Amino acid sequence: MLDTRRLRLLRELSVRGTIAGVAEALHQSPSSVSQALARLEHDVGVPLLEKVGRRVRLTPAAEVLVEHTAAILDRLELAASEVAARSAEASGTMRLAVFQSAASAFMPQMLTELAARHPRLRVTMSQREPEQALYETWMREFDLVIAEEYPGHAARVYPDLDREPLTSDLLRLAVPPRGAPWEQVRTVTDAAALPWTMEPAGTASRHWAEQLCRRAGFEPDVRFETDDLEAQIALIESGNAVAILPDLMRVRRRPDVRVVDVDTRRRTVFTATRTALRHTPAIRACRAALASVAPAELTLP
Repeated sequence: MLDTRRLRLLRELSVRGTIAGVAEALHQSPSSVSQALARLEHDVGVPLLEKVGRRVRLTPAAEVLVEHTAAILDRLELAASEVAARSAEASGTMRLAVFQSAASAFMPQMLTELAARHPRLRVTMSQREPEQALYETWMREFDLVIAEEYPGHAARVYPDLDREPLTSDLLRLAVPPRGAPWEQVRTVTDAAALPWTMEPAGTASRHWAEQLCRRAGFEPDVRFETDDLEAQIALIESGNAVAILPDLMRVRRRPDVRVVDVDTRRRTVFTATRTALRHTPAIRACRAALASVAPAELTLP
């Protein structure tokens, strides 16, 4: 009988590429991962790994085993979820990943509602970039993710992830509320010579903001780079920069900034979970709580 824990390590290795990557993701030591894989290799009786320089590569036999492992893990999760679905009570631990503006806008109310309605459900929350969170949910590190799609930018589609729309919001240019040269800004083009603050390169928000500026005919002067939108707001309020801010960042409090409409298209916010989990009481409870605190379409003045 093959050990499913060891099979999962092999599957993780096929995705992450290194034993160190597997160890970090699963909070184990590299030596314990190597030992478990060696025991799995002994159990199946054929080589599963081969050295290529300082790295290891899966053998053809290991690739076959990985394919079956994915099906086995899916089946086990489906079995557990079908048993859980027979109970009307949401309980256990729900691991939630969420990006910053959604965490600020929705999580306090959602957690309060869940605590009142489902006291046996324990929710943990981790802030993640949506691209990373979707991948980690697919890899079973989270149970539910709140993610986003920028206008014209589709989020990556993973097999067996069930998506449900949650809300949408506008992306606007935020400028200091008063004084020169900020008071002259009425369009994106007016901000061509001003200092900008943006999220780090490689994020969907950064790419979208840069494309917005380039379509307006200029390269933004990004002087301040941070993934903390509250820090961006502080830079704008203090008269040091302009930025593209989602309306979700103005839900809990209205920052002292002036907003300028720049695009009529809306950013889409959605939840995603593995298909095997979608009918469990915990997932249903979390999605219902989110739907109760998030309007189908966020509209702010």
